[in-house]
Amino acid sequence: MSEATDLAIESSYPPLSEVRKTLRVKWYRCPINHERLRELSVRSDKKGWIQAGGHLGIYLLLAALTVMFWSQQAWIAFALSLWLLGFVATFFKGTAAHELGHGTVFKSKALNFWFLHAVCLISWWDPYDYGASHTYHHRYTTHLHADRENILPLTPSFAPLLLLQLCTLNLFSKPSRNFSKGGFLWNVYLTVRTALGARSVHTDIPSQEWLAKLHDDQPQAFKQSVRWSRVLIVFHLSVLVLSLTTGWWVLTLVISVPSFIANIGSYIIGTTQHCGLVTSSSDFRKNTRSIRLNPVLRFFYWHMNWHTEHHMYAGVPCYNLKALAKEIETDMPQPKSLFGAWKEMRETWYRQQSEPDYVFDTPVPCSVVAVVKPADDEMVNSIGDLAPKGSDIT
Repeated sequence: MSEATDLAIESSYPPLSEVRKTLRVKWYRCPINHERLRELSVRSDKKGWIQAGGHLGIYLLLAALTVMFWSQQAWIAFALSLWLLGFVATFFKGTAAHELGHGTVFKSKALNFWFLHAVCLISWWDPYDYGASHTYHHRYTTHLHADRENILPLTPSFAPLLLLQLCTLNLFSKPSRNFSKGGFLWNVYLTVRTALGARSVHTDIPSQEWLAKLHDDQPQAFKQSVRWSRVLIVFHLSVLVLSLTTGWWVLTLVISVPSFIANIGSYIIGTTQHCGLVTSSSDFRKNTRSIRLNPVLRFFYWHMNWHTEHHMYAGVPCYNLKALAKEIETDMPQPKSLFGAWKEMRETWYRQQSEPDYVFDTPVPCSVVAVVKPADDEMVNSIGDLAPKGSDIT
């Protein structure tokens, strides 16, 4: 499907305020004991510090090493540490910011707020635009009238130029079909536009068209986005001025740029979430994909490899998702490896070239496939503290 077709379809959709009145998805959720779900939904400052503090701490350690190797002109060690710094920092945007945006990492709201804005500041991420978009994404996952955080079908691309940028410095890549501002230059440009209060968008970029609809629907969140974009500009300009006046240009590299270096990890893992799967289904097992990861990648990905489980019970903190997956595993499809997920996505994409409407229909356990359990209490239906303040997205 071309981007022009995407935009033609988007323009035919009714306003989001109208969709909210008519679209009520009766989600199927795998059965789980209510008390056990309550236990798994408990937030922990200790576990939050291990996850958020550990991730930020590793970033700070690698940043210090990169500066040290730069000062010693140890260029091979400098290049390696800078690449590793980028690999770690790339998981701030859309990963750390995602879970902190749900407000489920820490029991303390202040800690959650502080860490959210710290990782967003480093990675040029907008938690307010994303909060509005992601609320729709959870309430109406891949129901395209109300969730276009991912403009499906996504392309699991191995284009050489894209891979080159993702493995080095993602400088020029254009905003993609999912929630993204693209490479560093596009990110700076779009952040400046928002800081100036501009609502107009590039009409050839579907993800920006989606943002425009969100801004119309959630004006208060847009005002917060404008203020936050101004904070980003002031902060990163200050870093640049400090770098130029002191001669320590490395400071810009380790503070303002690292989340655009070595993006290959977040791309390879994050693309698996919904790519190639069915739309407009009331079964998260059909529209969302969980995968198996090793402990290191699982940590930097904030355990979002258990992505189906996260969508089913979004109030469960990320560090409890593995235990949640164990509780409901008999009612879930077997999670694929990262390689297996990409093989499935690529095979689906190749078939879509001749059959545009084809999607991979994930097999699920037959015993309960036709059963729909209503989400009839607050804990089951929780998405944490994600929804914009004053929002009526229910």
